[in-house]
Amino acid sequence: MNGLHILGTGRALPANIVTNDDLALRVETSDEWIVSRTGIRERRFATHETLTQLAVEAARAALERAGVSPQELGLCLTATVSPDCATPSQACLIHQALHLPEDCPAFDLSAGCTGFLYAMETSAALLPRMARPYALLVGGELLSRITDMDDRSTCIIFGDGVGAAVVKADPDAPWFARLGARGCREVLWAPGPGQAEHPYLHMNGQEVFKFALETVPKLARELLDQAGLDKDQVDWYVPHQANHRIVESVAKRLKVPLDRFYENIERYGNTSAGTIPIALDEMAERGLLKPGQWIMCLGFGAGLTWGGALFQWQAREER
Repeated sequence: MNGLHILGTGRALPANIVTNDDLALRVETSDEWIVSRTGIRERRFATHETLTQLAVEAARAALERAGVSPQELGLCLTATVSPDCATPSQACLIHQALHLPEDCPAFDLSAGCTGFLYAMETSAALLPRMARPYALLVGGELLSRITDMDDRSTCIIFGDGVGAAVVKADPDAPWFARLGARGCREVLWAPGPGQAEHPYLHMNGQEVFKFALETVPKLARELLDQAGLDKDQVDWYVPHQANHRIVESVAKRLKVPLDRFYENIERYGNTSAGTIPIALDEMAERGLLKPGQWIMCLGFGAGLTWGGALFQWQAREER
């Protein structure tokens, strides 16, 4: 089994805070309406920041907390659907900014809101074959670039933000992961090059909700079975921050107290591939994550994709 330890995390958010009242000036909505349906009170929209700038800021914080230098990295992966340019990849732009070694491969993963979990499992598979045992994983978006601010169904949901983690390959680390996809364009999609007639994110919220409740509780149970653990042995559940009502429903179906599910959606909205690493960084910063705790990350998103990882938290290693 190829396992991982998370050695350090980081996050970066745009400075511009957009409240529900701000959005109510543009579309027919209200703070009460948005909070009751999503749990979101505010989100960040970039004004001058690029994804590269935010990603590098988050990455540097993660490297510093991990005690790992850029020259020690053996792999650089970025999960995003809103890169600064189509090519070179967002990971290569980060690679350039951090002056990573040439034998440190860098590439992007596009798995929507499940992207960071895809990056974690990809690094677990690849790192044993790389020149060095450390990887930089970045997940984040500038979704405001591709959100129609006149579409109430999407502009109230999405936000901008980036999270990062430095991980180390360890064959002895407890690591259980599952990934999957249900190919479907119609539920949640964004335009590609040459599709200027549909330049924004499109989402069927009811179908996303249905997909999440079909896949996430089942995924959690499969991870528990794989690890031979009971649901009560998991110290923290870290779900993709899509909608508070989804998190609440998943907790009920698993019969796990809601206070064991970490949530920050009220402050950031849905930052897609950024939600899980941003949440992990907040939790680490607040001292909520203790060595030896079992953490379960659960994601779902465009694709449609789903994925989860169950692992033990480890403090920064002595080097």
